[in-house]
Amino acid sequence: MFLIGFLTIAAIDFSSCNGNHYAVMCREGEKRVLLKFKKDVDDPSNRLSSWGEVVGDDCCRWEGVVCDNFTGHVIELSLGYSDKWRGLSGNINPCLQTLKHLRYLDLSGNDFTGLPFPSFIASMTQLRYIDLSNTGFVGTIPHELGNLSSLRSLSLKTHYYGLMNIKNLEWLARLSYLEHLDLSGVIIAKELNWLQVINNLPFLVELHLLRCELDHFPPLLSAINFTSLAVLDLSGNYFSSLIPGWIFSLGSLVSLHLSDCNFMGQMPEGSWNLTSLQTLDVSHNYKLDSTLPNSLFSTTNSLVRLSLAHSGFHGPLPTLVPNMTNLSHLDLSSNNLDSTIPSWLYSFSHLEFLDLAYNRLEGGISNEIGNLTSAIFLNLSQNNLEGSLPNSIGNLVSLHSLDLSYNGLEESLPRSLGNLCNLISIDLSHNKFSGELFTLSSKCTAIHALEHMRLDDNQLSGHIPDQIGQFENLSSLLLSGNLLYGPIPETLGRLTSLYELSLEENQLNGTLPQSLGHLSKLQQLDVSNNLLHGTVSDVHFTNLANLKEFHASGNRLTLKVSPDWIPPFQLLEIELGSWHLGPKFPIWLQSQKNLETIDLSYTGISDEIPTWFWNSSFSVGRLNLSHNHIHGQISYIPSNIKRAFLSSNNLNGTLPRVSSDLIELDLSKNSFSGEISHLLCDRKNEAKYLAVLLLKENFLSGEIPNCWMAWQSMTVIDMGNNNLTGNIPSSMGHLGSLQSLHLRNNHLSGEISSSLQNCTKLVVVDLSENEFIGSIPTWMGERLLHLMVLILRSNKLDGVIPQAFCRISSLTILDLANNNLSGAMPWCINNITAMTMKRNFSGDATYQVSCRINNNKAICDYIDFLENAYLVTKGSNNRYDKILTLVTSIDFSNNNISGNIPEDLTSLLGLLSLNLSGNHLIGEIPKKIGDMGSLESLDLSRNQLGGEIPPSMSGLTFLSYLNLSYNNLSGKIPLSTQLQSFNASSFIGNRLCGLPLTKKCSVDDVRNVVHNEGVGSEVDWFYLSMAFGFAAGKISLSTQLQSFNASSFLANKLCGLPLTKNCNVDGETPNVGKERDNEGAGSEVDWFYLSMAFGFAVGFWGISIPILFIKLWRYACF
Repeated sequence: MFLIGFLTIAAIDFSSCNGNHYAVMCREGEKRVLLKFKKDVDDPSNRLSSWGEVVGDDCCRWEGVVCDNFTGHVIELSLGYSDKWRGLSGNINPCLQTLKHLRYLDLSGNDFTGLPFPSFIASMTQLRYIDLSNTGFVGTIPHELGNLSSLRSLSLKTHYYGLMNIKNLEWLARLSYLEHLDLSGVIIAKELNWLQVINNLPFLVELHLLRCELDHFPPLLSAINFTSLAVLDLSGNYFSSLIPGWIFSLGSLVSLHLSDCNFMGQMPEGSWNLTSLQTLDVSHNYKLDSTLPNSLFSTTNSLVRLSLAHSGFHGPLPTLVPNMTNLSHLDLSSNNLDSTIPSWLYSFSHLEFLDLAYNRLEGGISNEIGNLTSAIFLNLSQNNLEGSLPNSIGNLVSLHSLDLSYNGLEESLPRSLGNLCNLISIDLSHNKFSGELFTLSSKCTAIHALEHMRLDDNQLSGHIPDQIGQFENLSSLLLSGNLLYGPIPETLGRLTSLYELSLEENQLNGTLPQSLGHLSKLQQLDVSNNLLHGTVSDVHFTNLANLKEFHASGNRLTLKVSPDWIPPFQLLEIELGSWHLGPKFPIWLQSQKNLETIDLSYTGISDEIPTWFWNSSFSVGRLNLSHNHIHGQISYIPSNIKRAFLSSNNLNGTLPRVSSDLIELDLSKNSFSGEISHLLCDRKNEAKYLAVLLLKENFLSGEIPNCWMAWQSMTVIDMGNNNLTGNIPSSMGHLGSLQSLHLRNNHLSGEISSSLQNCTKLVVVDLSENEFIGSIPTWMGERLLHLMVLILRSNKLDGVIPQAFCRISSLTILDLANNNLSGAMPWCINNITAMTMKRNFSGDATYQVSCRINNNKAICDYIDFLENAYLVTKGSNNRYDKILTLVTSIDFSNNNISGNIPEDLTSLLGLLSLNLSGNHLIGEIPKKIGDMGSLESLDLSRNQLGGEIPPSMSGLTFLSYLNLSYNNLSGKIPLSTQLQSFNASSFIGNRLCGLPLTKKCSVDDVRNVVHNEGVGSEVDWFYLSMAFGFAAGKISLSTQLQSFNASSFLANKLCGLPLTKNCNVDGETPNVGKERDNEGAGSEVDWFYLSMAFGFAVGFWGISIPILFIKLWRYACF
């Protein structure tokens, strides 16, 4: 606190001493008082060792004691906590109140936890300075403190939140000379007029009311008396109101802290009179809904520190260039600012701290960033920045921390990064950077400064450079999720300070270097999912005594250690999936007493699970032994295991007993047999937390037990491919959290249980290949509105398809094939909006799980479960899992559905597979079927569809499977590279012609096609064009002959123009003379042939041009 020094001097008034310079010795009576005080306190660091009881010993020379130079009275007792001394504890003797001349009392930072507030202090009226902050006192602060009318400074703040309180603040008004007041952490929630009391302190300079549970902030104040207030801290209260505008008129304010006050609404605009303000903190007010106020940037020119983080500010950064030339700290992180970074921000040459993280800033990083030469901390992470990183970043040579993670930055890393010799932490992760890793410049003399390097999840390639071994102070190195290749360099073994090394998800090859065994401080090592191969021995782990997490799955490594090897480490997590460890269980695991995660999947173990393994895994929470050849029986799964994955082994016998704390259990693809009742129905009255139960592909039999009431956290159930019989039990309706239910390929019977309508969160339901009867319940479309996948194929269901299905707008897969359904297809099927849009990949299915475990342990919020479904598409049965979220499918095949195919079906633009085969559909194929541009598989075979194949079908460019066989289709198959690529079997059993069939189309076929496609007028134009060519030739010839002079025809028996002799009325043709004028006749004969040629040309092109541009004419002719 910047006034403490001044207040201390003012409080004493006279020169004083506690060393070698003093005028008189201390008073003997006051010495005895101090010795009594010492006797009652505990002094673990002997701070009061100079307080001796020797006669003549001068107490003015004791530690923490200050006397008046002239009178010898003790005027100051300064025993506040410091790094040099451990805190005092014990009791405080009230004898201190007899020190009548004591003006300065500092017991701050000591440990008097649990002692009631020392009320005797209220009688020490001569005190001017009291500091009892963070001492652990409890109870109510007495109102008698108001008697200390000379008090200038009072600090009672506490880190022990809620232990002290004030019931009435009125006594504060009597401390009219108070300049410094700190009640932070003291509960004064019941005091509504706190501000009016504070307003009676005209000399107040500093006010700290941090975390006092204040909930009322008067928006108006008639007159402001504390006009000298320089520091105001009201952080951590619960005002739930607008920020009062009058605060921003306090022209004397130097520091204003309003963070975490639950303020809401707009920041005050208008004229701010904060010309002296140097620090403004309005951070962590999440309910603010405001743009950045212009007043802030126009009237606070003296600002040095500005923090508006986590406060709901939105909109652009102001374009107005602020006059904040002294700004050194700017924090606007975790808001919703959505502009580009303005150029003025790069002009603050004194800026040392800049944090714009967690916004929606866009655009690039300007080359002007190189102007921030004073920057020490720079964080632009979690935005939408793109483009390259400017080379000028290398100008920020003072930088200690650089964080540009989670953006869209790309291109190569600038080599100038190597100039940042003072860099301690760099995080460029989760971008699109490419090229090779950078190395620091040889000019750097402080190359050892770098401690944290994160470049994970980019597109960096090339080798990890050997120079990485120069960073001897590096404690964390994360390069995962890139395209790095080549061997792991041996020089990594020089990084003796390294505690975290992450190289997973690259293309690194070669062996695991033995030099990693030198990293004695290493705690986390992750090399999983690379191309590593070779042998790993105990030498690799020689000095890794501190290793806690070893993740190396997804490589082709072999562990070869002696049978009696005892590792030097005690691991918490080990993941060696895909290593060669078998055939026996690794005995060295027996030495690991703290394991919480074990992954030994795909490791070739063909042993039984030894008894010692279950007994020594008392702390394991996650166990994965899947995809091995483990055999034998399991009688129980220990209660400490919360997630057990034992699928794809050879385990047999009955299902094991499980604890009520188990969250995930995967026993699928084994040889378990018998009933499942003992797994589910033991200890019915205990709360169960199992969320995922996978038992598929075993030999389980019997009925599904009716004891699901206690499994309230159950989210995923898969018991498919077993021999279960009977009905779906009614108690399944109690599974309110159920989102995925797979019961396919069993022998379940009866009607679909109506109790499932209570499972309203269901997303996936697969009841296929059973013996369910009755109609499809209407409630499925009325209650299960979150369904995405519904598979009821291969049962004995009858009745009609409920129109209510149209209400499930999220449905992407609807499979009702191989039943006895009848009636028409739902006319409203286009209301299933999820099928009208093209699907984008959204990752594996993630289910939210609401569950808790005993002993107040938080268990799980989400479970990553790879959802799957079996679908018949493109004529074959396929299992979909990772791309399931991309699939949209309708399969109504092999039923008794009748009527027309609804025209609105063509609105399902996102549909990938449509199978309506094996029904009694009539009418024509919808003409707009070509609008379904996403179709990859279409099967309309074995119906009674008529008419022609719509020409629009030739536009289905993604179609890879088509079956229109055995209908009543007729006419010519439309020409396209798509339809002609299918086998002729796709069209057989119809009256079709044209490729790929061998049957050629006849004239009647052509006429039918032309007529039915509305091209009769086009055929007429064909004949008109022929007539037009003939007429044009005739007219051209006639017009030409009449153009000659009459002398050209004299001395003949001719009539008609250009002669004056008319021809007979009956059309008699005169005889033509036998002799010709040889000179005149030659040109006339030429014109005759030219006219014929002209007529032919007009007729030919009159036909050819329409054929070129009108597809149906081409069909008619060819």
